[in-house]
Amino acid sequence: MEETYLLNVEGVKKKILHGGQGELPKLQDGSKFTFHFQTLKDDFERTVIDDSREAGMPMEIIVGKMFKLEIWETLLSSMRIGEVAEFWCDTIHTGMYALVSRGMRRITEGRDPLEGQKHRCGMGNMFDYHSTGYEDLDELQRTPQPLIFIMELFRVEDPSAYKRDTWAMSKEEKLAAVPVLHSEGNRLVLRREFAQAAAKYQEAVICLRNLQAKEKPWEDGWLKLESLVTPLVLNYCQCQLELGEYYEVLEHTTELLQKHN
Repeated sequence: MEETYLLNVEGVKKKILHGGQGELPKLQDGSKFTFHFQTLKDDFERTVIDDSREAGMPMEIIVGKMFKLEIWETLLSSMRIGEVAEFWCDTIHTGMYALVSRGMRRITEGRDPLEGQKHRCGMGNMFDYHSTGYEDLDELQRTPQPLIFIMELFRVEDPSAYKRDTWAMSKEEKLAAVPVLHSEGNRLVLRREFAQAAAKYQEAVICLRNLQAKEKPWEDGWLKLESLVTPLVLNYCQCQLELGEYYEVLEHTTELLQKHN
C-alpha cells in the first residue's frame, strides 16, 4: 500500500495512516457517514483547530445534502470502513471551514448552530458578520489557508438503515412522515405518555414548517400546509397542558387565535 498518494481531485493529498476493511462503500443519495475528525493548521506545530473526540461526539454527513464543506464528502468517499487517513487540502477547498466549525462548536455547546444567521447562503452570512464568536475561526476567515484533516471512518449506512433527521429528508419524505408522526403522537396520548407524544407532534410541525419556508406566505401552497400544522399544534398544546407548561400553551394558542380568529 502506498504511504502517500494524490486523490484525483485538484488541491488534495491523502496519506493512509491505518488501513480499512473491505471494499470502498457503495454510496447513494441519503447514505450516512459516521466518523471522527481532527482539523489542523498546515504549520510547523500542526496546530489543532478542532477535534471531534474532545467534543465527545462523532460527526455525521448525509450524502447529497449539500454539506457546506463539500470536499469532506469527497474525502470520505475515498475511505474504507475502519480506515484512518490524513488529507491535506488547499485553500480552494477550505474557505467555508470557519462557518462549518462554528456550527459544530455551537451544537457541542448545546446552542442553536444557526443562531443569529440570516436566511442567506453561507458565503453571504460570512460577509454579514465580522466575527464567528471564536478568535481562531475569525483568523481563518481573515486569512484562508490550507488545512489538514485527519479522519477515521466508522460506518456508512444506507438511507433505509437509519432514522433520518428532519433536515435530511426530501420534500416527499417530509410529507410522508407527517401523518405517521401524527398517528404515533395520538397513540402515545392514549397511553398518557404526554412528553413523548409532544415530541412526535413537534417533529411533524417542524417538517411542515420547513416546507412552508419554501412557499410564499398566504398563497395556496402555504395555506394548505398551514391547515396541517394547526391540529398538530393544538395536539402539542394539549400535551403541554397535561405537563403543566401553561405559558408555552398560552403562547402557541394565542398565535393560532391571531391567525384564525
